[in-house]
Amino acid sequence: MNSTQHTPHRPTAARRTARTVAVVTLSALLLPAAGAVAAPPPSSLAAAVSSHRQQDTSIPLPGASSAEGIAKGKGSAFYAGDLGRGDIFRGDVREGTAELFIDAPEGRAAVGLKADVKHDLLFVSGGATGQAYVYDTRTGDAVADFQLATGDTFINDVTLTRDGAYFTDSRSATLYLLPVDDDGAPGEPRTITLSGPAAAVTPGFNLNGITSVDRGRTLIVAHSANQALYTVDPETGESAVIETDALPNVDGILARGDTVYAVQNRSNQVSRIDLSRDLSSGEVEDVITSPLFDVPTTVALFGRTLALANAKFGAVDPGGYEVVTVPAR
Repeated sequence: MNSTQHTPHRPTAARRTARTVAVVTLSALLLPAAGAVAAPPPSSLAAAVSSHRQQDTSIPLPGASSAEGIAKGKGSAFYAGDLGRGDIFRGDVREGTAELFIDAPEGRAAVGLKADVKHDLLFVSGGATGQAYVYDTRTGDAVADFQLATGDTFINDVTLTRDGAYFTDSRSATLYLLPVDDDGAPGEPRTITLSGPAAAVTPGFNLNGITSVDRGRTLIVAHSANQALYTVDPETGESAVIETDALPNVDGILARGDTVYAVQNRSNQVSRIDLSRDLSSGEVEDVITSPLFDVPTTVALFGRTLALANAKFGAVDPGGYEVVTVPAR
């Protein structure tokens, strides 16, 4: 299918001064889009975060030109991406602060994110570039970049399992696996062609958010055009529907046990879905809203607190970009 190229150890570029055109173009294309999701923290952090924040809060991303993806790091740390510039911010949900961490090279984008805290790596989906990026979360240095696809492509979201990083492509019925060995070294990516209902491709956005259950043995993907969730066998690419109510504007997703949090961007809400034991169905048990939501796209979980990036798609004067925290419920 599409060829892959790998470029290791690229240094971080100097700060650019004018990238507005790239931001506007990519924001217009990304309707809707997803970002990374994160795994639950240890119980000690869960108690600390939930006791510290009992109400909705807003954490500004200073100087951001756009926003989309968010990922949980170590402890209460999070990473959030500047969609059009590709820059990465690092923040803290306990402190309620964030700052620029990675000044990405010109021409990059940052859609979905996922942090590998064991190996101190951050995986970033590159959107219409067809690329995936890997950064060192200790230094902010670029570790490697990979050309996953070319042509009509949109590398949208990423999740991690013990096998490596799985990326979605919103323009085709494919996933990409970037293997990661025991020492944290990324290998050459491989393409997984989907079959079954998740393989449906329309002119708009298709595969979007991605997460995993059963210790990574089963993937779950969100399909924006179909307003639905599907299971995917990562070995074969075979998919099956998870019967739920329709999920309009479904974007980033996050699984914790038998629960999936599904962000519905332009609906300004998160649906909490309880999955059946066999993953054939799910029931929306709660709908989480906030007056601070402004087209949230992706979600990370910190104990009993959800953190979401506000993308503000279509806003003429967004007034800055931020991460919003709300009780998970």
